[in-house]
Amino acid sequence: MAPNAWAGATPPPVRAEINALMGRLESSGCQFLRNGDWHSASEAKAHLLKKLEAIEGSTTVAKTEQFIELAATRSSMSGQAYQVRCGQAAPVPSATWLGAQLQSIRSSTASDGSSHR
Repeated sequence: MAPNAWAGATPPPVRAEINALMGRLESSGCQFLRNGDWHSASEAKAHLLKKLEAIEGSTTVAKTEQFIELAATRSSMSGQAYQVRCGQAAPVPSATWLGAQLQSIRSSTASDGSSHR
């Protein structure tokens, strides 16, 4: 079977945002719920980047929000939503946590005069 003509590498500005987002996750000290088991942020980062690689085999990730939706919101195997738990705080949906981090990244990028969009 021929590769999908629409598939391709994630554009560099989008990949930079995804990398920044995954860096925030990894350094957060939070835990990541996937299929009923809590994982470290480092394990979550590795898992989500593997999912990104698989997604790139069939489509181009044009926006960071698309990465969150396709790779970081729910299990592609079970359909269960991912959650993030930081310290003693109640778990929140991963899409909510990652979306807030993305907005923070964009705010700090805008304030320093550069852009990753």
